Amino acid sequence: MFPLTVENKHVAQLLLSTGTCPRCIFRFCGVDFHAPYKLPYKELLRELQKFLEAEEDELVSEVPNPPPKKIRLQEPEDQIDGMDSLSQNGEGKLSVTEDGSSSSKNSNLNVCNVCLGILQDFCEKEFIKKVCQKVEASGFEFTNLVLSVSFPPQLSVREHAAWLLVKQEMGKQSLSLGRNDIVQLKEAYKWITHPLFSEELGVPIDGKSLFEVSVVFAHPETVEDCHFLRAICPDCFKPAKNKQSVFTRMAVMKALNKIKEEDFCKQFPCPPNSPKAVCTVLEIECAHGAVFVAGRYNKYSRNLPQTPWIIDGERKLESSVEELISDHLLKVFKAESFNFSSSGREDVDVRTLGNGRPFAIELVNPHRVHFTSQEIKELQQKINNSSNKIQVRDLQLVTREAIGHMKEGEEEKTKTYSALIWTNKAIQRKDIEFLDDIKDLNIDQKTPLRVLHRRPLAVRTRIIHSMETRYVDEHHFRLYLKTQAGTYIKEFVHGDFGRTKPNIGSLMDVTADILELDVESVDVDWPPALDD
Repeated sequence: MFPLTVENKHVAQLLLSTGTCPRCIFRFCGVDFHAPYKLPYKELLRELQKFLEAEEDELVSEVPNPPPKKIRLQEPEDQIDGMDSLSQNGEGKLSVTEDGSSSSKNSNLNVCNVCLGILQDFCEKEFIKKVCQKVEASGFEFTNLVLSVSFPPQLSVREHAAWLLVKQEMGKQSLSLGRNDIVQLKEAYKWITHPLFSEELGVPIDGKSLFEVSVVFAHPETVEDCHFLRAICPDCFKPAKNKQSVFTRMAVMKALNKIKEEDFCKQFPCPPNSPKAVCTVLEIECAHGAVFVAGRYNKYSRNLPQTPWIIDGERKLESSVEELISDHLLKVFKAESFNFSSSGREDVDVRTLGNGRPFAIELVNPHRVHFTSQEIKELQQKINNSSNKIQVRDLQLVTREAIGHMKEGEEEKTKTYSALIWTNKAIQRKDIEFLDDIKDLNIDQKTPLRVLHRRPLAVRTRIIHSMETRYVDEHHFRLYLKTQAGTYIKEFVHGDFGRTKPNIGSLMDVTADILELDVESVDVDWPPALDD
């Protein structure tokens, strides 16, 4: 059933006569159901022809104040067939003369003056197949997708001009047309193309999908359509980072909302001029949202940094915890890059024992994303077999939101350490026993000298929850500490030239230093422990 009624006839005649395509005519007539837009283009032209040629007594209701000119569409069969691939053959521009007869104006192309060919060439199955071929060749693994389309900003200007034209004509009939009454171009485009993409690729279109197919259109011929707006509304067009042009869709829409209708009409033709060429496709890109892998790692080496140790462009050590784990994940997930984060960090000479330190890795633009639990276990085993410096446990896929649990209340969490302490004075067992009785000791730590180059200067209060000692010999003892996360343990032992107060040296009235330090536990209950 044809969606236009006699009330729409005048608008349809007006738009068609000025070079607007049938689907855009539907949009301006407020046709908000999908089926009519999906009809093949030449079928739409035939149906529109029948509708406009019909006498008023053939229609269900009468047009109030019918227009004096009658439009007749003479469309030879070979001309209709040419509509299927408008950008290729350049035949069949349909226009209306003053006396109502049709003529071949701009006969080299039949390009809509509003959508610039978007709802003509780029809704057809042939174009959809080309996009899908690129998607299938991209090598991404996906079970659904989201389609993202980017249209030239001048389309908004042209749509505004057409709206003002139709609004003025409808006003003569005491009818109104608000901008929100027009079906958005992007909506109409998706109504038509989503089922075609879904059918061709065999997967559903899902707005929440992490796999995105993006199609970017451009129209060089009309690129200057927006420029007059900058002179009238300069505040709307400010340079922004990562934007090649100030004429973004948002900036143009902002200006169109501000400009007075009479000022717009003085600067831009209403109706907009018919272009010579359809839009071009700048790019078709596929991208997959990041996936996240979490786990816990143990570090057994005292010569391994957590992250690559590079100073002034020179690598100091050949590897790192981050690289020993991530290199395997990058390869298996076929990702472009990664971001590593963890619950705190240990120094290069500090081991991490016990249940390990929680970590998470963001894998950027992965091409493979579906793994069974067995495959993840095998990946974990591969990481563990590749080096004796680290071990990974509880490796699992997690959501972006779940990573927040690792960082939540980080400074309120506790960590347990064991340290081998040296003292310059000879000590007896009784000299260290008092440390066992100290509970919840507040210490003030000025940013340590060794990290001052990467941390702001500040005094941070931290809590030593408990200490336990084990005597070794006259100059050595083992100290076990449970502390607030974020405590600098080395500085708590030697004092950092008085920057940490109190410290083990000041408490014992000796010069103390730390020879070895191990992280025994990081008390963060995440990620969930897995069965071996």
